Amino acid sequence: MSLEKFVEQLRSLAKRVETLKASIETEEATKTAIVMPFFQILGYDIFNPLEFTPEFTADVGIKKGEKVDYAILHEGYPVILIECKSINQHLTKHDSQLFRYFGTTTAKFSILTNGIEYKFFTDLEEPNKMDSSPFFSFKINELRDVHIAEISKFRKEAFDVDKITSNASELKYLNALKSYLVEQFENPSEDFVRYLVGEIYEGVKTKAAIEKFTPIVKRGIKQIVNEQVNDKLNAALKSTSDNKVTIEEPIEEVFENDGIITTNEELECYAIVKVALKDSIELERVFYRDNRSYFNILIDNNIRKWVMRVFFDRNRNYIILNDAPNDKERTLIEFSQPIDLLMYQDKIITTASLFK
Repeated sequence: MSLEKFVEQLRSLAKRVETLKASIETEEATKTAIVMPFFQILGYDIFNPLEFTPEFTADVGIKKGEKVDYAILHEGYPVILIECKSINQHLTKHDSQLFRYFGTTTAKFSILTNGIEYKFFTDLEEPNKMDSSPFFSFKINELRDVHIAEISKFRKEAFDVDKITSNASELKYLNALKSYLVEQFENPSEDFVRYLVGEIYEGVKTKAAIEKFTPIVKRGIKQIVNEQVNDKLNAALKSTSDNKVTIEEPIEEVFENDGIITTNEELECYAIVKVALKDSIELERVFYRDNRSYFNILIDNNIRKWVMRVFFDRNRNYIILNDAPNDKERTLIEFSQPIDLLMYQDKIITTASLFK
């Protein structure tokens, strides 16, 4: 299978998961509807027990007959162990079960999944002993390009134990660093603020000084991120001719039609959604229509293909995604300012793909 076909099938499965997840209630249903198709996309013959073995026996100490849900075999030996849980279960409390299995086999990797979230483990810290934390994880309904690049390494035709292992350490600590920085950007710790203050402030770093600088640090980080995103928005939108919106300079005008006023903030939302969709759909297909109560973003200028409705109320700003057949089931997301919508790029892409 070509890489392009692999990516297409993986994204198709992600859409299928969104459609089916509400109707899946058991572990067996999770395996059949989501987990097995995932490994089939990776190129494994899920109906060949010599390659993809269900209920693989992994004896643990004096316990005999302990079974792993699946094992992927190479030349008769397990290389990947897979433990599945119901789509409704969280994974953290089950790590110890897979931990016991890992040391009793020749497998170099183990995967813990509930069909939506996948956690990949190996033995970076101590040989033949599964690490307590995964070196890679993702949620299939929140796929990013960086996730797909790592998942593709586990395709049957590309699988190379040595290459994946050599990259696992860097990947593990890179993900840990990203998680730490995201947390610090949202709520900077005293130690983090103290370090930054030490680089710019010559006075004594008292507790009062740290408290004074904490909101400054938080605001400064947010401004840096916004400025970088705005630069990318401007670059991406320069090439868009139809319904073009640029934010290089403030938009001075608002457009009035039958009492409807299209505001700067609404046009910013439109611009940001176009940037979010630029790699998944032709931008000339993305339009907007303003209404009295909400701002509509749609595909092909077709009201039946609306992707998102944007609401600016007095007390809150929020969007509704057209990802379900009725309002009760549709996703509602609150946001502070238009630029925040980029945090939900994957959900926007998934919704827009329903109307391709």
